[in-house]
Amino acid sequence: MMSFTGKTVIVTGSARGIGRAIAQAFADQGAQVVISDLDQALVESVAAQIGRGAIGVKANVVDAAEVEAMMASVLEKLGRIDVVVNNAGITRDTLMIRMDEKDWDLVLDINLKGAFLVTKAAARVMMKQRSGRIVNISSVVGLGGNAGQANYAASKAGLIGLTKSAAKELCTRGITVNAVAPGFIETEMTHNLSDVARQAFLTRVLINRAGLPNDVAAAVLFLASDEASYITGQVLAVDGGLSV
Repeated sequence: MMSFTGKTVIVTGSARGIGRAIAQAFADQGAQVVISDLDQALVESVAAQIGRGAIGVKANVVDAAEVEAMMASVLEKLGRIDVVVNNAGITRDTLMIRMDEKDWDLVLDINLKGAFLVTKAAARVMMKQRSGRIVNISSVVGLGGNAGQANYAASKAGLIGLTKSAAKELCTRGITVNAVAPGFIETEMTHNLSDVARQAFLTRVLINRAGLPNDVAAAVLFLASDEASYITGQVLAVDGGLSV
């Protein structure tokens, strides 16, 4: 059983979906969890629902000043930052020839630039501690691409490159950096897909079901745990065999 008692964990984009499941899983294992999203009332509400001392801190991951303020607030309240999970992300799906430039920019900003800003700010804290775990939520489409998701796939592929580069830069300070690449996971985001699109994914999954947010959370907890202390710069696909 993995224990995170005494650890402080920040999960971005954790007011709903996979991020919320990750935050809940860490709290269940004793962590002091920081719920981070765009709406202060919402993050406070989710923190109250999770309980176990969870706190909510509003932050727009694309705004460097807000990211720095979040780190400062967490340090002031909790004293340290042990784990950061870069989960905040959005989709704006359409075929590339129809894609507006603003939708390309928005997805790359939130999914990739946001992870860069959060990683940069967290790394400063972790380097002083000489310990830390950073886990980035990429995607199976970052490994193989997907029609209609050029912006999302590019952002998630970029996140893999960021993961590997950060792992090389931070390894001497006791910090590991890894990524999880979910496949088809049942969330509000996937509920918006058409039946045809859903079936196209599911027919390629070797394990005959869609994934659940808790499947992703379990992989994140492992990579953030002491048991994974010799693992860095890696991408763990949680996709039921979709990418095989």
